[in-house]
Amino acid sequence: MNQQAVLFLAIAIVMEVIATTALKLSDSFTRLLPSVVAILGYCIAFWCLTIPMKSIPTGIIYAIWSGVGIVMIGAVGWLFLGQKLDFPAMLGMLMIIGGVVVINLFSKSVAH
Repeated sequence: MNQQAVLFLAIAIVMEVIATTALKLSDSFTRLLPSVVAILGYCIAFWCLTIPMKSIPTGIIYAIWSGVGIVMIGAVGWLFLGQKLDFPAMLGMLMIIGGVVVINLFSKSVAH
């Protein structure tokens, strides 16, 4: 993966996590600032996601995007929003991380 693609994929993931957190805080779009942050965050995330799609297979991008995003939003919910994670949830997230690592280290679909 080229560095620009990785950078924009990372930005897309972070923006999606920020947008999802803001979506939770928007209270069904009844609070203006979190609503605006959610909408803008998703727009930026999706635009950034188009950059790695030029050089990385879509399935690989989506696996990394969704896997890392799930783990990050789970951590944000746990650390900042008071949402509890039980052992099966943490185990599942650990398995997701493992899947992303396997894709990045061993898949021939990802140009190293």
